[in-house]
Amino acid sequence: MDKNRKAAYEVLFDIETKGAYSNIALNRTMEKLHPDNEALVRNIVYGVLENLIYIDYKLQKLVSTKLRKLRPQVLVLLRMGAYQIEFMESVPAYAAINESVVIAKKVCRGLDGFVNGVLRNYDRKWQEIILPDAQKDPAHYLSVKYSYKKDIAEMWLEMYGFKRTESIMKAGNNPPPLTIRVNRLKTTAGELRSRLEKLGYDVWDIKTGDEEQDHILADMAFNVTGQGLLATDCFKEGLFSVQDISSMLAISALKPQPGDVLIDICGAPGGKSLCAAEMMENKGRIITCDIHEHKLQLISKTAEKLGADIIEVKQNDGMAVRDEFVGIADRVIVDAPCSGLGVVRRKPEIKLHMDAKGISDLAEIQLKILEISAQYLKENGVLIYSTCTISKHENKGVLEAFLKKNKNFFVKVEKQLFPDIDNADGFYFTVLQRF
Repeated sequence: MDKNRKAAYEVLFDIETKGAYSNIALNRTMEKLHPDNEALVRNIVYGVLENLIYIDYKLQKLVSTKLRKLRPQVLVLLRMGAYQIEFMESVPAYAAINESVVIAKKVCRGLDGFVNGVLRNYDRKWQEIILPDAQKDPAHYLSVKYSYKKDIAEMWLEMYGFKRTESIMKAGNNPPPLTIRVNRLKTTAGELRSRLEKLGYDVWDIKTGDEEQDHILADMAFNVTGQGLLATDCFKEGLFSVQDISSMLAISALKPQPGDVLIDICGAPGGKSLCAAEMMENKGRIITCDIHEHKLQLISKTAEKLGADIIEVKQNDGMAVRDEFVGIADRVIVDAPCSGLGVVRRKPEIKLHMDAKGISDLAEIQLKILEISAQYLKENGVLIYSTCTISKHENKGVLEAFLKKNKNFFVKVEKQLFPDIDNADGFYFTVLQRF
């Protein structure tokens, strides 16, 4: 049995049966099974998730039984085999089918013949299966072609129209670059680039198509390709962190200054606090909050490695006012819990489960956290509200509801980043000042 495909199967089975997050399930399985080709495992896992609705649509045309009635072991293997047959040119169809059957004999004995038959049929007929009509039902067409839940397709069609929605969905299915933030408390962009290039990594400047954004990022971030980056001494010494440009641009817009008191309300995993600490030259005070103690411990550990000793962590519920915070902050970060529709290229399972009700419920939570957090600002203090989503209900809608109730705030900056335009995570932020 190929242990790489067995690892991919275990990850996808956990996601299917237990609702596991892909990144967590992948890391756990890698440590458990030690596959010899991690890139292949990730390719299959993320490839299946990114194309799951599309693959299921085609499989259903070839299977008389409703897919949801199949044993999960069988369904996962059919999806894996179909993905390899249609999308992985480097894998011969016979190899994809045979390896799926080998696993089937172990995990669903007696149904290996069924798996074999369906996948052989898929190999013969997948090119003949026609997708839904884009003119008659554009939401269904986009949902199937790009494997987003239909609720999301309908929402984005209303907000952005067909052409933009298709562009956003297509970009969300592309793998993101590996972007790192230079820890300017310990090194410079030039010094770090030189060290990484000497280790054999390809390093290149970030180009978003926006000159102002590119100028901001020039001395603080770049993209890197190469294996084992997080095992290098550069990472162990705290010379850089992995972070998407969207978060860096948001903290840059907040303009944290040396000596500020800054509160990060929903701080885990800590990237924005750490970015702010570097911009503040490690001078001042940053209070990083989260409701989960174990996440705060990880933030403290990372801050120590990066040399950001102005960060102090506090367990806190952002949905309740904390009296000791009221009126003490020069700046506040509210990176609110959200639908995550801007980061589906990193967590593709999000686009398979989020729905309109979930987004509506999140918007209510976001508004409450924002209203509470605003109380922590000093007069003339500045707050940034951000989400990693492309839903106007969670972004513009929350901002408008907040400003309607809070007349003593005005908007300094408002920005929506898109994966297809900015080559960044889909991300929204607005900078508000109290007066």
